[in-house]
Amino acid sequence: MKSVLLIGLGRFGRHMAVKLRELHHQVLAVDKDEERVNEALKYVTHAQIGDSTNEDFIASLGVADFDVCVVAIGDDFQSSLETTDLLKVHGAKFVVARAARDVQAKFLLRCGADDVIYPEKQMASWAAVRYSAANVFDYIDLTGDYSIYEIAVPKQWVGKSMSQLAIRQKHRVNVLGIRRDGELDIMPTPSHTFQPGEAVMILGADKDLRNLISE
Repeated sequence: MKSVLLIGLGRFGRHMAVKLRELHHQVLAVDKDEERVNEALKYVTHAQIGDSTNEDFIASLGVADFDVCVVAIGDDFQSSLETTDLLKVHGAKFVVARAARDVQAKFLLRCGADDVIYPEKQMASWAAVRYSAANVFDYIDLTGDYSIYEIAVPKQWVGKSMSQLAIRQKHRVNVLGIRRDGELDIMPTPSHTFQPGEAVMILGADKDLRNLISE
């Protein structure tokens, strides 16, 4: 369990707060909007009304005690920059900041952000991959060159085992798991025989994954 300081309770901040709660982390949520803070009390450990660009307010939060500080401000980039800077000044261990564009990411990193996330860009990339192929159920970009895809089991695999198909040798991808009836089998054995209706989680280089799903 980690302690998280979450600053900004717009749509992205709220969704992140809900997920952090599901993962059983302790969350202090902050926003200058009283209505947003009151709404967040349903799904965070604590919530405070305050201006994160105010140094006295940031100092009062004890930011050095949190494992992660997330700057989820999306509608005021200047405030995001100032907040990021103040968090680092007051000893934040690890700051993750939200950006909409590459130029914003550069400034945030210069202000001390340890990592930058692009919710809109990342979702757009996911949607482009997910909905441009009929048999892709999910997609995780790992490095820009390597990804994990969850795909419907290819028809030519049905009735054959992993060892028979020589998937790694032929396609240069690794099978990480198989989902069937809502259950996930992690690291299936080479003797597993693929069945209709299964989904396969595969890891590999993007070019090899694209070649596989286009067959």
